[in-house]
Amino acid sequence: MAWDFETEPEFQEQLDWMREFIDTEIVPLEPILDELPRDEWNAVRDHLRQKVKDRGLWGAFLDPKLGGQGFGQLKLALMSEQIGRSMVSMVIFGVQAPDSGNMELLANGATDEQKERWLWPNLRGEITSAFALTEPFNAGADPTKISTSAFLDGDEWVLNGHKWFITNASSADITLVFAETNPEHRPHKHASIIVVPAGTPGMDVVRDVGTMSHPKPEYGRPGGHAEVVFTDCRVPADHLIGNPGDGFVLAQKRLGGGRIHHSMRWLGQAQRSFEIMCERAVSRESHGKLLAQHQMIQDYVALSHMELESARLVCFQTAWKMDRHGASAVRAELGMVKALTSKTVLAVLDRTIQVCGALGYSSDLPVEGWYRGTRFGPIGDGPDELHKSVLARTLLKGYKPVEGWPSEHIPSRRPAAEAKWASLKAEAGVA
Repeated sequence: MAWDFETEPEFQEQLDWMREFIDTEIVPLEPILDELPRDEWNAVRDHLRQKVKDRGLWGAFLDPKLGGQGFGQLKLALMSEQIGRSMVSMVIFGVQAPDSGNMELLANGATDEQKERWLWPNLRGEITSAFALTEPFNAGADPTKISTSAFLDGDEWVLNGHKWFITNASSADITLVFAETNPEHRPHKHASIIVVPAGTPGMDVVRDVGTMSHPKPEYGRPGGHAEVVFTDCRVPADHLIGNPGDGFVLAQKRLGGGRIHHSMRWLGQAQRSFEIMCERAVSRESHGKLLAQHQMIQDYVALSHMELESARLVCFQTAWKMDRHGASAVRAELGMVKALTSKTVLAVLDRTIQVCGALGYSSDLPVEGWYRGTRFGPIGDGPDELHKSVLARTLLKGYKPVEGWPSEHIPSRRPAAEAKWASLKAEAGVA
């Protein structure tokens, strides 16, 4: 089976445009992004978005019938790598989480009326969304244990529960809530997805939680992670997406290729970090020679490059396979991509900080901020330990137990080897 990752000239032109656009229009703003007045940034953001839309690159992750461009996972992976050079590019290209995953969920599960109300405005960038799954007192890696509940009272759903670390909940226009509606169908058919608009009575966005990336959060800042309490929160019955009990199936719809896209964005960031490392290595002297001439630094450079290229190829192979056989054929590989890439990126960022010394540790370079932000990678979207466990179980299904000695036990294989040798000698006419 051949793997062909070659890019057509027309699409390569789009990738080249993305690289230049991001490096010349977005990256230069990074030192002052947090200081920009929000209304002015929103106007500039919309101006930049229009340039992306004019190139046909907006919201490209959805199928054409769902309003996307239909590029396929391999091309989306290449695009994501460019977008990762500056993570703010996600909102310029309309692929920011959690909106992108929520749009895939709505595209696959919502009615036409619900799409008109929530999907298309979200895709156009007119509204934003959050996804409320994680809870403070139940393991986020095991959604079968959620305690947030919803019951139907007449023509309304009534929600009660406590959610935690809900990205964008303090700024989003709608929140897709993962709640138990059918407790008798545990563990995998008990939950549903219900849309709760911002400002609904009974939905209390308590606070944005401080994180390693933003220790002092600003309430309502996009990208924040909120604590949310639902107390007899009522929404109309038609705010249910799909059927009662469809929560797990719909939640899987919002993952799929998203893990490849996340991973490739991380790799784009790591590549930029690698460039910082290499520039420093050929510029700084230590003990009478350039850092680049020290074998330890050479090891950092070589190892980082090898790990980045290896992770890229695993992403490409998984994307290629998903394009041909669908998401179900690469379920284990998607977890492998995420776990491998998060480890690789953190290793490269860490080496860059080490090579740059005190400057790398300081906020005068962006690497320490990238590291703090990316440290959530091995935790979010399912912890890496879970993905590795799924991968291992999938691989082990291809093996059968043996009695006694292992199959490769040399003394046990000797009689068959001698018989094979005698047979081959006879065929060759050797006396």
